[in-house]
Amino acid sequence: MRTSTGTALRRGEPVSEPSPARPAEPAASGHVYAACVGRFYQDLARRLVEGATRVFVEAGASVDVHEVPGAFELPLGAKYCAESGRYAGVVCLGAVIRGETDHYEYVSGEAARGIQVVQLDTGVPCAFGVLTVDNMDQALERAGGGKRHQGEDAAQAVLRMAELRRQLAGGGARLGRARTDQLRP
Repeated sequence: MRTSTGTALRRGEPVSEPSPARPAEPAASGHVYAACVGRFYQDLARRLVEGATRVFVEAGASVDVHEVPGAFELPLGAKYCAESGRYAGVVCLGAVIRGETDHYEYVSGEAARGIQVVQLDTGVPCAFGVLTVDNMDQALERAGGGKRHQGEDAAQAVLRMAELRRQLAGGGARLGRARTDQLRP
């Protein structure tokens, strides 16, 4: 089987080389993305937006920020953004921090499910940049405090999926279906 770049793929080899943390040149120049942000945890939301915005700007894209009350409202906000036709993709940012009740499971699960449904129903890439953590220290670590930055990661994911969508819609690289009988041992 051949990859979109024409190189042969052998069984057990990765489909593609890992992408660099940041694109070398602007890949999304002129495209506009939406950041749908749950504002329940204001400081975390600000940090996540800053990280996502940094990635979009470095890729040559613009970003419009739209606020919703919290993580539970992210899917509907993402749907509004996706259906507007104005955005190449939507990054959903927010935080759900475990408390003493089952509320955490309901909110985090429904936010994740809802965001997935939006992208599957609309075809517009939507990335899940919602921190789902046990405490504020874990959240801060994942919002620019030393661990992977969830805002940056989500922006990179939505950029990549939007690029794939453009390639396939514009007659770019043909990926085709893999057939196991075509894989070399």
